Amino acid sequence: MDPWILWLTGAVVLGVAEAFTLTAVSGLLAGASLVTAVVAAAGLPVPLQVIVFAVAATAGIVVLRRAAARHGPRVDEVRFGVDALPGRTGYVVDAVTGRAGTVRIGGEDWTARALDETGTIPVGRAVDVIRIDGATAVVHARE
Repeated sequence: MDPWILWLTGAVVLGVAEAFTLTAVSGLLAGASLVTAVVAAAGLPVPLQVIVFAVAATAGIVVLRRAAARHGPRVDEVRFGVDALPGRTGYVVDAVTGRAGTVRIGGEDWTARALDETGTIPVGRAVDVIRIDGATAVVHARE
């Protein structure tokens, strides 16, 4: 059997595998197999076909990685847990003073204290979360 038929068969099998797994790896290898099938049909010897396959697969990974880095979220930009709370809006459940109170932030009740230690924020008022100190939300009344 001619080598180009084997490369083409490999490309089809990997393409089908990519359709079911959606991992992009099988798709990259299918593309590299397709390029190698074309080169093999032109009469390139088998050792050089393997090199063409390796180069095409590597080039596909480099291109895909750059595109993913450009369009994907950056790890340092994704905030979650306590780090995601500053800047969010909460609502006062128990009056908040400079020492104590309770606010509801995203469906969770948090102990809170007012940024302005001299005032009191009444129940039902919207507040902005400034920062989290331990398990206490430091909040400021919205205007």
